[in-house]
Amino acid sequence: MRKKFFIVFLGLICLAIAGFEFLTHKNVFHSNNTAKVQSKDIVNEKKHEAIDEKLRKTIVFENSDKDGDGIKDQEDILLGARKEARKKVKYKSGYYVGGYPPENEGVCTDLVWRAFKDAGYNLKDMVDEDMKEHPENYREIQSRPDSNIDFRRVSILYVYFKNHAASITTQLKPNDFENLRQWQPGDILTFDHTEHIAIVSDKRRSDGIPYIIHSTPPYAREGDEIMYWMPRITGHFRFPR
Repeated sequence: MRKKFFIVFLGLICLAIAGFEFLTHKNVFHSNNTAKVQSKDIVNEKKHEAIDEKLRKTIVFENSDKDGDGIKDQEDILLGARKEARKKVKYKSGYYVGGYPPENEGVCTDLVWRAFKDAGYNLKDMVDEDMKEHPENYREIQSRPDSNIDFRRVSILYVYFKNHAASITTQLKPNDFENLRQWQPGDILTFDHTEHIAIVSDKRRSDGIPYIIHSTPPYAREGDEIMYWMPRITGHFRFPR
């Protein structure tokens, strides 16, 4: 009886030792894997920080200063768009005699002309004049010009910027410095020609993808939304060229 008890007791001790070794090995394995993941995360974080720092150094607003306020036009456009986002201007579509909606409401194109106004440009007058001087450029999309609404149509603005702004790549690649440096703050983006328009922000994700500033229901905002629209980008413009 004692011999049998001793054998069972010895077996339990062996099982306990084996279990302890298994758990110790498992914890070591888990710790090693955790260390590897953390190390990889640190490397990626440093890589992203390096990309972000390099991209910030590429921001050079070399174009003109239309309103003479000491701020270059492209930056003025950016800051004007951000004002709309910070005010959270309500998204509301409507037709207005004279063209301009109330200051506290508007659509995606209203954010753009207001941003241009901040830089000293009257986008409505610019579009109206171009449609009179070059009607052939707009005939396919607008048979009868209407100055009350034309400057608020994405399709019209797409044609205008295509002819009066620099055209930039529409391809956007995360963590690709050479590609990302072409996406500068204040750039203008159009989507599906007629559907939507936005301004590129100077804020970026950790992989270098820029935020956009735009007006879409329920209100104007700045956010990490460009990849949602990415497959539908039809124009990427920089004004003035």
